[in-house]
Amino acid sequence: MASVRRKNIKYQSLSPAVSCSRLRQVQSILSDSSKSKPDGILCILGIDSRYNEGCIELASYLLFGLYSPSNMDLERTQFPEEVLDDVILLIKSESVHLYCNPVNYSYLLPYVGHWRNLHFHCMTKTEYEDEEAAEEFKISSFVDMVQDCSRIGIPYSSHGHVQKFDIFVVEKWPIIQAFGLEGIGVGGFFTMKHKLIDVSEKLWQTYSMMDPVALEILLTEGLVTFEKQWASFYSNFDIESHSYIMELSEAQAGEPFRSYFTHGLISSHIAGKCKSRQPFVLFGCHSTREDLNSYCFTFPSEGHQVRNTGIGGATAKHMLVQCVAPKGPLACARTCFFGTTHVPYLGNGNEQYKKTELMILSQIYEATVQAVLSGIKCYSCTFSATKAKDMANQTFQSSLDCCNLTQYKNALRSETTFYIQAVNDEGRTVPLENEDSRSLVKTACMTVYDIPDLLGGRGVLGSVVFSESFLESCIFVKEQDDSVSTDSCFTILTASIPIYVSWLVEDNDVKLSEKAQQLLKDKEETCLGSPLSVGETAFIYSSNILAWPEEGKISFFSEGILFVHPHYGCVTIYKNLINALKFYDGDSPSVVAVLLIEYKRPLLPHLPFQLHSTSNCLAFALLPKSKSYKAFFSQVLASWKQQSDDSGIVLKMVRSEQLSEEQRNMHAKLQKLCENHSIPVGERWCQLKAASAELLQLETFMMHFEVSSVGKEPVKSTHLPALFHQTSLPANIHEETEKVVITIITGLPGSHKDSLCNFLVNLNKERGRWVVYRQAPDGCNKFSAVNFQRYLSSVLETLQGRSARQSAYTRKRVRLLVITPGYTDAIDAVQAVQAHPDPDIQSAFTVGAVTACVDPLSSYMEHRFLFPKFLEQCSQGVVSNVVFTGLTGEQRHPLLLQLQHLIRVANPTAAFILAEKGAVTRNEDVELILSGSIFTEPSLLRSRYLMYPGWSDGKFSSGPVCPSMTQITVRFSRSLEKPRFMTRCKALKSSLKPNPFTENVYNIQGRIRFSDSEKVVEVSHHTLTNSLSLLPVQEGPSPPSQNGGARQEPSDCFIMFDGICLSEEALRDWLRQCANQKPPKKALKRHETLTMQEIKSIHVKRHLEPLPAGYFYNGTQFINYFGEKMDFHPLMEQFISEYVEEANREIEQYNLELEQQRHVDLFEP
Repeated sequence: MASVRRKNIKYQSLSPAVSCSRLRQVQSILSDSSKSKPDGILCILGIDSRYNEGCIELASYLLFGLYSPSNMDLERTQFPEEVLDDVILLIKSESVHLYCNPVNYSYLLPYVGHWRNLHFHCMTKTEYEDEEAAEEFKISSFVDMVQDCSRIGIPYSSHGHVQKFDIFVVEKWPIIQAFGLEGIGVGGFFTMKHKLIDVSEKLWQTYSMMDPVALEILLTEGLVTFEKQWASFYSNFDIESHSYIMELSEAQAGEPFRSYFTHGLISSHIAGKCKSRQPFVLFGCHSTREDLNSYCFTFPSEGHQVRNTGIGGATAKHMLVQCVAPKGPLACARTCFFGTTHVPYLGNGNEQYKKTELMILSQIYEATVQAVLSGIKCYSCTFSATKAKDMANQTFQSSLDCCNLTQYKNALRSETTFYIQAVNDEGRTVPLENEDSRSLVKTACMTVYDIPDLLGGRGVLGSVVFSESFLESCIFVKEQDDSVSTDSCFTILTASIPIYVSWLVEDNDVKLSEKAQQLLKDKEETCLGSPLSVGETAFIYSSNILAWPEEGKISFFSEGILFVHPHYGCVTIYKNLINALKFYDGDSPSVVAVLLIEYKRPLLPHLPFQLHSTSNCLAFALLPKSKSYKAFFSQVLASWKQQSDDSGIVLKMVRSEQLSEEQRNMHAKLQKLCENHSIPVGERWCQLKAASAELLQLETFMMHFEVSSVGKEPVKSTHLPALFHQTSLPANIHEETEKVVITIITGLPGSHKDSLCNFLVNLNKERGRWVVYRQAPDGCNKFSAVNFQRYLSSVLETLQGRSARQSAYTRKRVRLLVITPGYTDAIDAVQAVQAHPDPDIQSAFTVGAVTACVDPLSSYMEHRFLFPKFLEQCSQGVVSNVVFTGLTGEQRHPLLLQLQHLIRVANPTAAFILAEKGAVTRNEDVELILSGSIFTEPSLLRSRYLMYPGWSDGKFSSGPVCPSMTQITVRFSRSLEKPRFMTRCKALKSSLKPNPFTENVYNIQGRIRFSDSEKVVEVSHHTLTNSLSLLPVQEGPSPPSQNGGARQEPSDCFIMFDGICLSEEALRDWLRQCANQKPPKKALKRHETLTMQEIKSIHVKRHLEPLPAGYFYNGTQFINYFGEKMDFHPLMEQFISEYVEEANREIEQYNLELEQQRHVDLFEP
């Protein structure tokens, strides 16, 4: 049967941590403080809910699209839809019940195997072959799931299709109707026994919360579509004839955005949008505040064209553009420009800066961009929209000063607006004050309205706008002094949309560009010398905030460079205007080569405005194995190296360490671009990688966001570097080695964990002194963190008391071996150490490794219903080893393989060890179990923070043991009969009942005495494996009881029963049957109660007695005078009466003596 493997899961960022985080988000609805909160959320798939859309949506959220209509993995299987959709999910506040069948079990397991407190209701393949039994099992499982839920939440409506909640429609669902079947179900109406609550709206809020997978979907699907709209928009301007651009109207230019937005609104069932969430395209002077406020995207202007929207009806110098995703949070605005801010160098060298209308708009736009980015950075650190606005305004004003536009400061102070708004996945704004806004994408926007023409005094130039969609990530960090700080970062999701775009539209600019291109055709010496290579593809880039690596054609000359760009024309660089030439070729064929030009300020008029930088550095990227790369080495490099002209500029080959930090950052960006070009088209798993190439530092952000999205619990500052895969060693190695190493062994009752403990201690005595902690066998079978922490305190106190008498070497070798009781969650044992109330004691111990023991034969209660806390005892990030203590001789046994696969899903990194009944056979396995450092490895540390938020402070709730296991200890002081006890133990397995397992006894352990010996025996019996162990108790002190009371004398007997819904009185009766029974009184005899054997015995004894008159005995029969024959003596009735009388006298005497004897009950002192 086909199954979903990890490689087939389509989301690269999908991990157990994200899956568990989504489950916790849904479960948080059940933790609401309102009185109407449901006890559980019921999700039924397939025909059993009549394909309810709300249930499908919840399943798609939790199972990452496994059951979404667009998923083709299930469609390709040979199984019918009703079998694959046969799923019932009941989510409780701290546990999950999942009904499925053996067919879809393997599809579901990779998505749910790591959920905490998960209970599978699933038959085996053999059991499932009986269709009638399978249907009855489904109904009974459903009844068992919901039996303790009085209020049940139903995800009735899907996100974009709201329906009125109708409990009568739910009542008609097939599985709900089956609930009322007599004999199988409970009987009666489901909605009469359970109150149904529609939780659709609360779930929609949960779906909107961003997590790594949601972010990946946004980047690889939503952003890709969003970028296509921008590409379509720019394609309207990417034409051969510049005169065509002049004729474009606002309606024509904005058509791609308008269609995208309008069609999306129709399919998303959203009635409308706020004004700020609508697309627009406005040209030149037709972009005032009034124009923006009155703009209607459904009726754009046909009359406003590029050629007539400038001042006085001249050509427009700029354009305001905003694109908005109709069914998502993405939106961004740009200001584009018509014209060019540079003049190609053609040998005259007289060009100077001119404060043209286009240059002023470009500089104000640059100030706007810097303001928005500073506002985003401020908000991601402070989460204050007010502070972000103040920072943006301050940055804008200071940027104007830097551009020598001080005269515009007062004029624009009141015309500048800045806002940040949170947007959910429907594209609707959410107030920043709302707690849910923290996990939503946000849009930061600044608009500078009504920029005056202070140079010409001809009115208003129009407005400029810039906005970005971004997502912040914040981790709360707990410092060593217990104060809490924040570690924040952000990523700009729309950063791949070019910030600055300009087109040549005016004839003068076009002619100058064409004149520069003629340099390639001139046969005589040009102002750039003679051409060396002509027109190969390259990328131009600078560190300016407006710049983006842009593709064009590069031509190398003996005295300069000509770069032809399809939008803003030609850029010519003369060597006399260069300070230095550097060429970095990397150390690998896959590294992009970069030509770095450090130029003089006189070159600025010849460079487009977006390529200006404070460092006066420009980069040309030559992709590996490209024609431009090959041409540079074959035709240019040698010539430039040999030049010794008047400029004195010589090309210098440099290494990475010789680059400045800014130059290294530029190269990193260009390298990302190169990697993006090398990704094969159509490879789905590479799409996130492609997005990371477009968005700077996305990988770093994703790593940070993965931690911050799981919860708000703080991370210890000392652990922070390890969470981001940064190597970090302890500050004091000696201090680390001084700690007492704790080895934790956990496992269900019957997993042979005690045998493993004894084996390790006996085998490794040379490692040093062993201290073994196990709770008293006569106590409760639940782990007590308080008692364990007290024990750690006493151990440390003892070690410190001996420190004056023992060497440091001896003290370092003390090891603590902890055996957790019963159904202990592994994380609880770890938290007990990590969250010790005394920091000195906490710092004195360190967990070395956690090992789980598993006996496959005692793991399932029935079918595939696991014992509680089974998977939690093998959990990822905590447990590093899983020791299989049963079926090790049959390594291909189906049950062993099935559990290994299950545990591997729950804990992909755990080491599997085979040790029959706890006897480890390989030295390397012993080393793994007794490791002193594997628990603190960065990979496990990161998993713990992702899977168990708050674990480092002991705040992670592991959830209850479900079904609730009862442990009852029965004490007595009398001996038991060994044969009776063994017989009754063996009979327990046959008495086990199915779900809900009431009165089932699964484990017996304790200390008893048998009547044939005075020695105390330690008894252990496991019902499922029917294994009974009777071992003599070792001499020595007994551990303290769980309640902290006095130690019991060795002669005291007790047995602890472990099971479900056990009754102490019933267990006492069970034990009484194992002891000597008080003889019952004998019943008096009557003629009617005599057996045939007794009558024959009387006959044999008295058949020769004298006969009455008229009878004789012929040796065989008795005959009277009439010839009638009889088999018995004629006085037989008299003989029987005498026998009964005599026997009754003896019985009465026996009963009298029995009454005079005193029988001691098993439980009497």
